Amino acid sequence: MANLKEILYLEVPTPDTQQVCTWLQQNFQAEVGEKIITPDGFRLRFSQPDQNTTEWSELSTFVWSVQRTTYLKVFRVGQPPKAQEQKFLKRLETELRIKFPYQYPEPPEINLSEQSIFEALEKDYPLTVKYFKKMPNGEFDLQRVYWWEKRWREGVRNPQTPQQVIFKTETSQESNSPEYDLIYIGGALGVIHAAVMARLGYKVLLIERLPFGRMNREWNISRSELKSLTDLGLFTQTEIESFIAREYKDGFHKFFDAYNPDIAKAQILHTPRVLNIALNADVLLKLSGEKLKQAGGEIWDETEFLKADIHPNLVNIQCLHLPTQTQRNATARLLVDAMGTASPIAWQLNGGRAFDSVCPTVGAVIDGGFEPGVWDSTLGDVLNTHGDISRGRQLIWELFPGAGNELTFYLFHYHQVNPTNPGSLLEMYEDFFTILPEYRRCDLDQLVWKKATFGYIPGHFSTGSSDRKVSFDRLILIGDAASLQSPLVFTGFGSLVRNLSRLTDLLNTALKHDLLTADWLDKIRAYQTNISVTWLFSKGMMVPTGKYLPPEKINSILNTFFGILATEPQDIAETFIKDRTTWWIFTRLALKAARMNPLLLLWILDFVSFGEVVRWTKNFMQFMVLSVLSFLFGWLPNFTRQIQPWLEPRYPKLWMWLLTTSYALTDGMGKPQAPHFTTLKLRVS
Repeated sequence: MANLKEILYLEVPTPDTQQVCTWLQQNFQAEVGEKIITPDGFRLRFSQPDQNTTEWSELSTFVWSVQRTTYLKVFRVGQPPKAQEQKFLKRLETELRIKFPYQYPEPPEINLSEQSIFEALEKDYPLTVKYFKKMPNGEFDLQRVYWWEKRWREGVRNPQTPQQVIFKTETSQESNSPEYDLIYIGGALGVIHAAVMARLGYKVLLIERLPFGRMNREWNISRSELKSLTDLGLFTQTEIESFIAREYKDGFHKFFDAYNPDIAKAQILHTPRVLNIALNADVLLKLSGEKLKQAGGEIWDETEFLKADIHPNLVNIQCLHLPTQTQRNATARLLVDAMGTASPIAWQLNGGRAFDSVCPTVGAVIDGGFEPGVWDSTLGDVLNTHGDISRGRQLIWELFPGAGNELTFYLFHYHQVNPTNPGSLLEMYEDFFTILPEYRRCDLDQLVWKKATFGYIPGHFSTGSSDRKVSFDRLILIGDAASLQSPLVFTGFGSLVRNLSRLTDLLNTALKHDLLTADWLDKIRAYQTNISVTWLFSKGMMVPTGKYLPPEKINSILNTFFGILATEPQDIAETFIKDRTTWWIFTRLALKAARMNPLLLLWILDFVSFGEVVRWTKNFMQFMVLSVLSFLFGWLPNFTRQIQPWLEPRYPKLWMWLLTTSYALTDGMGKPQAPHFTTLKLRVS
């Protein structure tokens, strides 16, 4: 039998595989060989058999569909003429790219006073409409998906002229006694931090655009990370258990490798203590709201933030109560933005560089309907791919067991922030409902749809601890609005919880001493030097807009590195994924990856420019220098605490500087300090 060898593998970015096949068979002119039509493509025959052989020299071209896109391969049989083969391959790829270019569909303009969201979107997103109709609150949630995508697109495309919502004036208000110490805008992550600050004795107001307690994302975390909520006295252990929906026994990381070179195939990485706790977000938010109110705080829900006027002595907030369409105003010493990625404040402060990347994320909570054996509910998929690059994106799945029969699914991809291609939640949802049966065997019509989960999760490729604005006079950003979370698996929730003690201690100190200018507040951030180098991983998981990469490229990179983690002791993998990695661990793993797969660096250079390489090298050197400083000045945090009783009353600014420096050398390097209850002593029992 003649030798069979794969010589071309392409992704054709269209879900209409039959159109591609028809074009190949009827319109494409190979100009070499004899074209023979096959069910899924064609063959090119190059030579007649002679008396010594019955085998033909051929090139076999065929297409198939998976992940709502089209893939094409060409195999060589025998020894076709080299020059003709190269001419054919070049012509085939060139004409495919012209005929089937990348498409970036826009959501339609709609008027909900004339039609429902279902009627407006059914033509363009039929499966999305069909299954949102099956969800409780499906119509409201689909409106929310549409609103969020439109608002995200507007922010991406007009980054230099964002809507101005923060106004500064040099005129002090007549009243020197604002109504509140803190006003939080955003009731998801915001309420957790607000409750902590209220229990410290501060008068707190929380403003939420939606009915309070409604979430469009679920949260997963590890038990060790939840400990910060009890350490700060916010919840008892019994209360923690009340909002833990499920604890799984193992979590998997596995990337599709059927078409990878052997050097880029990997075993499953097991991380049983990463994201293994599924939280009941509704219970957590309700309990946090109760804690806030018990400590004297207030909640204004169904209230939309409009603008804030920053005065030297206070901040004045203007809002709109949506049910009554009446304006509501409030004053405070400090405004905290916890509105997430859609925050107009974050866009205004950071102008053209609000975010460097984003993960458009969609999914659902499904309460049964799978056949027995499809999935063991004691297991989770932390990161999983079941195919290669799809329409310019490497789609990644997450699956987490919840309460009872519930399974929470997420589908997302790492994505450039690009005006031409901002990233679409609606397109992702159509993908989700199309390819879920490919990922986990199921009949969509038999599933019990409980809740939609969606959002834009931002990423920021930091070059230093202050290259992104997270503050203004009397204003600070937290959570996704600050965009300082891990580029691998965590959202703003994980970043907030891991840094809750640090943020609370520093904010409490700033409020006590009225250090509320932008320069001081800018020091209160969840920045970690040890994860500033890991932006290269998220960069290596995204396809630059308009660029065609070998379909298996991203899976090959992921398998190389996660395959190495799978050979390491479990503690090393968990340390890396939980943002606790040290310079030595990171460097050793990077060198090991380069030694095992020398092509890795060349593969990554397909994604990054020379300038980005220089930028990352600076991050790496900064990480190394600060690691040395953290070692040499490891005594500083304890010394700082010892001199606090004498230093803080006399020199509050020096105390604040020492405190932020201590946290930079500890929490900022992935080595969190224990909460200091002398500083965070609760004023409310």
